Amino acid sequence: MTTDFQSSREALGARLRELRTEAGVEGKDLAARLGWQPSKISRLQNGKQTATAADITAWVQGVGRPDAEAELQGLRSGVEMKHRSWKRQLSGGHRGRQEVAIKETQATQMIRGLEVSRIPGLFQTPEYARAIFDANAEFRGIPSTTEAAVAARVRRQEELYEPGKRFRFLVCEAALYHRSCAADVMADQLDRLYNIVGLRSVELGILPFGVQLRRTAPHAYWIYDQRLVIVETISEELWLTGQDDVQLYERAWDWLDGSAEYGATARRLIGRARASLDLA
Repeated sequence: MTTDFQSSREALGARLRELRTEAGVEGKDLAARLGWQPSKISRLQNGKQTATAADITAWVQGVGRPDAEAELQGLRSGVEMKHRSWKRQLSGGHRGRQEVAIKETQATQMIRGLEVSRIPGLFQTPEYARAIFDANAEFRGIPSTTEAAVAARVRRQEELYEPGKRFRFLVCEAALYHRSCAADVMADQLDRLYNIVGLRSVELGILPFGVQLRRTAPHAYWIYDQRLVIVETISEELWLTGQDDVQLYERAWDWLDGSAEYGATARRLIGRARASLDLA
């Protein structure tokens, strides 16, 4: 079965071939111009190898079509964007995806994240995580592997205490009030979040209600070093590895970071949300 990734790579290859043909240049002649092996031309055109940004720049220069570079770089970004269906990922329950999260976190020195309506998984209490997993299993009609998933999520949190690791998160204030769990579970979760503010490896910023933003926060995403962005939608995850995509999300994070409250003010906002539960 052809994947989205392979289809995108073949589409890029077909466009490379088209530009070469329009220029009246044989594949072997283009290879000679670029100092490549002829087999590389074939692999790129047939979607057997993914062109790098430098490959595309060389190609358009070699066929005399520098005007087509922006188009081709856009197609390349499409190849680098990996769609991971939740239906496939969670077909056996939540545990497998949590194991993937552990590996990605272990391989990363700095994670930056934005959460709009829930507490980041790295900061969740077991009870809060259990409520999230239970609700998602019911919504998707998937096998319940909640206990194993919760255990994996807690194991992932061990990375918070690894020397040299950094975790920089922005959380919209709404996430402190939105509840997908019982009030006592949410209270314990906010207590934990309050204490997370003082953790050496963590920078936790709260985006308060009413704050002026240079750009709104449309959805949650996590940035792993400068190599990967993971974006969650209802139906799938997007794993973005293209340099342009990563830099775009970094800029969006930086713009939001300028409006965030840290330290004592962040704790005050968390404490206010915690106090509202005692009044309910």
